[in-house]
Amino acid sequence: MKISYRLYGILLFSVLLFTACGHENLKSDSALVQESGKSTALAAPMAKKLPHEMTIHGDSRQDPWYWLRERENPEVIDYLNAENAYTDAMLQGEENLVEELYQEMIGRLKQDDSSVPYLLNGYWYFSRYEEGKEYPVYARKADSPDAEEEILLDVNVMAEGYAYFNVSGLTVSPDNRFLAFGVDTVSRRQYTIMVKDLSTGEILPDRIVNTTGRAAWAADNSTLFYDRKDETLRPYQIYRYSVGREDSETLVFQEPEDTYATYVYKSKSREFIFIASYSTLSSEFRYIPSDKPMSEPVLVHPREEDLLYSVDHFGEHFYILTNWEAQNFRLMQTPVSAASKDNWSEVLAHRGDVLLESLELFSDYYVLEERSEGLTRLRFLSYDGSLDRYMSMDEEAYTIRIETNPEFNTRVFRYGYTSLTTPYTVYDYNLDSRESILLKRDEVVGGYDPEDYVTRRIFVTARDGASVPVSLVHRKDLDTSRPNPLLLYGYGSYGITMDPSFRSYRLSLLDRNFIYAVAHIRGSQMMGRQWYEDGKLLNKMNTFTDFIDCGRWLVDEGYSSSSQMFAMGGSAGGLLIGAVINMAPDLFNGVVAAVPFVDVVTTMLDESIPLTTGEYDEWGNPNEEEYYHYMLSYSPYDQVREMDYPNILITTGLHDSQVQYWEPAKWTAKLRDMKTDDRLLLLKTDMEAGHGGASGRFKAYRDIALDFAFFLKLLK
Repeated sequence: MKISYRLYGILLFSVLLFTACGHENLKSDSALVQESGKSTALAAPMAKKLPHEMTIHGDSRQDPWYWLRERENPEVIDYLNAENAYTDAMLQGEENLVEELYQEMIGRLKQDDSSVPYLLNGYWYFSRYEEGKEYPVYARKADSPDAEEEILLDVNVMAEGYAYFNVSGLTVSPDNRFLAFGVDTVSRRQYTIMVKDLSTGEILPDRIVNTTGRAAWAADNSTLFYDRKDETLRPYQIYRYSVGREDSETLVFQEPEDTYATYVYKSKSREFIFIASYSTLSSEFRYIPSDKPMSEPVLVHPREEDLLYSVDHFGEHFYILTNWEAQNFRLMQTPVSAASKDNWSEVLAHRGDVLLESLELFSDYYVLEERSEGLTRLRFLSYDGSLDRYMSMDEEAYTIRIETNPEFNTRVFRYGYTSLTTPYTVYDYNLDSRESILLKRDEVVGGYDPEDYVTRRIFVTARDGASVPVSLVHRKDLDTSRPNPLLLYGYGSYGITMDPSFRSYRLSLLDRNFIYAVAHIRGSQMMGRQWYEDGKLLNKMNTFTDFIDCGRWLVDEGYSSSSQMFAMGGSAGGLLIGAVINMAPDLFNGVVAAVPFVDVVTTMLDESIPLTTGEYDEWGNPNEEEYYHYMLSYSPYDQVREMDYPNILITTGLHDSQVQYWEPAKWTAKLRDMKTDDRLLLLKTDMEAGHGGASGRFKAYRDIALDFAFFLKLLK
C-alpha cells in the first residue's frame, strides 16, 4: 500500500416556473428572454426573507435566507426547482451548443475501454467499460492476463432502477474467495458494505450500513474491519465483523475527539491491519496483526499537536513518513516490537526544498514520490544504499506518480504520467534494464496530436513578492499576439495540489481558441509544505489574492482581457471563486462556482454539519474571536455587497454531504437581492446527486458541457 502524510485521502428533476403571484416564497425580478424573435418577461426566483439573527463575540449578523436549510420543507424544494427552471430559461437557445459540446466530449472517450491489469495474489485485476454503458465492469483473470475473464461486479446491472449508484472500496479476501465492496445509492457518501462469494456468485445477506465503503480483510478470510460514521458523517468508529454472523459485530476503536476522523487499511505486507486517526495537523496509528484479528489494537505512537505521520510495514520494521522536526517530511523506520517515536531512526533526512509526498515499499527497494520546485519526481532507493536514482520528465508542466503496485517481490515498478498535453499514460519501469515500457495511454477517439498544443509553466509575482506558478495550455496555432478567451482554474486548500494533467473534454475549449490555465496558489503544496501553511488559517487571504494577482498578470501580459477571461473552482475552490468576485468583481466576464463552500462562518459555527469540527485546523474555529473576524472578512456569503458582479453560474447537489446544498442556494438568493447589475446569475441544482455530481461515466459530461456553454455564450 502506498502511504502518504496527506490523510484526507479530503465531485434533472421536474421544474416549475414562478411569477410574483405564483408562490409566497418567491418575488419577481424581471429579465428578458429572446424566444422566436420576441422578448418576454420572466420572473427570476427571489426567495422570501425571514428574520434570523446570529450573535457571537458581540457581533450580530442577519441571515434572512437561513430557512433554506430546511431540506424537508416543500417550499425549499420549490425554490430550487424554480431556480433550475430559471437557469434553463435563461440559457434557452444554448441547448444545441450544450448537446454539441456533450457529444464532442463523450465522442472522444473510448467506449469499450479497460484499465491496465495489475497482479495481486495470483490474479490479474482490472475494470472495463462496455460500449454505451454508464458503469464499469470489475473483473479478474487467474494466473495470466490472457486467461478467461471472471466478472466480479457488473455495476450496470446493479445500478438498474437507481437514479444514482456508486460502488467503492472493492477488496478481496486473502484466499481470493470473497469480495467486499461498498454501495451508495443516494450520493451522500454513506456506503453499505456487502460481500460476494466469488466461488458461487452469490451476494451474501450481510449488510453493514453507514460506512465509507472501505474495509480490510484479516488473514482468516472471514473477519472484516471497517469504519462507521456519526450523524455529521464523520467516520469515528472501527468495527470487526465475521462474515455470515450478524451478531459478531464488535467495536474495536472509537475516536474520542470530534476534530479527528478514523479509517482502517491493511499493510502492503498483508501482515497488519492499521487503524488511523487523523486531523489536519495531527495523526495517530494503531495496529492489529492480520493473523490475530481478535487482538486489541496496539498504539504506534500517541497523537501530538502538529505531529503528522503515516505507517506501512516491511520485514521487521514499520516505515514512517513524518513531519517530526521536518516541515517537508522525512522517512523513518522503527522496529515493530518498539514502534513509539523514541525508537524512530532516520532513513532519509529532511530537505527544505523537497517535499516527500508518498512511499511505496518493495522487497529490496522502495520508491519515494517527491516534489521539487513544484514538479513531482520519483526516487528509487535500496535498503542497503546501493541504489539511489531519480526519474523525472522533460515537459515544463507535468505530473508523475506512483501507480498500483500491490506485489512486494518484483523489480518492475508501475508509474503514471500526464501533462496538460499528454493523456494519462501507464508505464512499467524495469529497475535492472532502466527501461520504461508503455502499457497504455488513454485514447482520444477521433484523433488527437499533442504536437498541436503547447504547454507552459510561468511564475507570477504576487503582491507580497511570492512567486506563484501557473500552468497553461493552448493550441500551438493560436494567435497569441492579441488577447484570447481564457479559463483560469484554482483550488488552494487542504494542501491539495492541482497538478497539471490532461482532460480530453478541455479540447472543446482549446479548439475554440481558449487558453486553459491553472493557478497553483498558496493553500496547496505545489511549492512545499510552507506553501500550504501560507494559505490557511490566518494566512487564508493569500489564496484569494494569489488568484487575483495571477488573473491580473494574465491580462496585463496580453494573454487575455477581462471581457474574455473566466474563472472556475469547485468546493473549497468555489469558496475561492466567491471570495475573488467580492474582492475583484471586474476581473472576470463570468465564473462557475461548483458545489461552493461559501457560508464559511455560519457553517463552521455549526458542529452538527458534516466536516465542521475536523476543519478547525484548516479555516480556524470561529468560536475564537480572532478567527471569527478573520473568516468573516473573506466569507463569500457574508461579504456580498451592493455592487456589480460578473456573470455567475452556481452548481450544487441536493444530497451533497461535503458542502450542503443550502450554502450555494443562500448565496444565490443574497446575490440576487443585492447585486446592482443585470448580468446572469444562475443556480443549477442536481436533485439526484451530491458533491461529486451525477454517477455514471457519461452523465457528468453534461454538467461540464453546461459550464462550457455558459462561457461560450458570454463571448457572443
